[in-house]
Amino acid sequence: MTEKGQDFTHFNEAGRAKMVDVSKKPVTERKAIAEGKVYTSAETINRIQEAKIKKGDVLGVAQIAGIMNAKKTSDIIPMCHPLNLTGVDLDFEINDEDSYIRIVAEVKISSQTGVEMEALTAVSTAALTIYDMCKAVDKGMEIGEIRLLKKTGGQSGDFVREID
Repeated sequence: MTEKGQDFTHFNEAGRAKMVDVSKKPVTERKAIAEGKVYTSAETINRIQEAKIKKGDVLGVAQIAGIMNAKKTSDIIPMCHPLNLTGVDLDFEINDEDSYIRIVAEVKISSQTGVEMEALTAVSTAALTIYDMCKAVDKGMEIGEIRLLKKTGGQSGDFVREID
């Protein structure tokens, strides 16, 4: 049993993993917002801002990578349903003072299941892409604080993370 008194839904009668059947759930508008950070050196931040990374437009490529992989989440997370997303957007905020890039992904759908994993996948992939494109100048980068900020729609209701 879970905290709310519900049975775990990802196990069949034999105790083996299964993908949850959502066919009886109503289609609703759903949205998830996730964030993460890539901590870099000040030099790397400057090179990104001045378009001096040899592999190209770091944030532009990270944007496309995040969108592409949000759409492919079910290919890498075993129990995720393949979804026909209706919107994916990423935003990048550069913090010069603390030398990090904050990535925020918003994913939308009209469906029987939510898109939290797709938003988290978009952020993770964008962060890994930034690392890949900048590793020649900064192998000490760190990726962290990947988390769900908000989700709306569905039977479990809305969730909003309280930030310190």
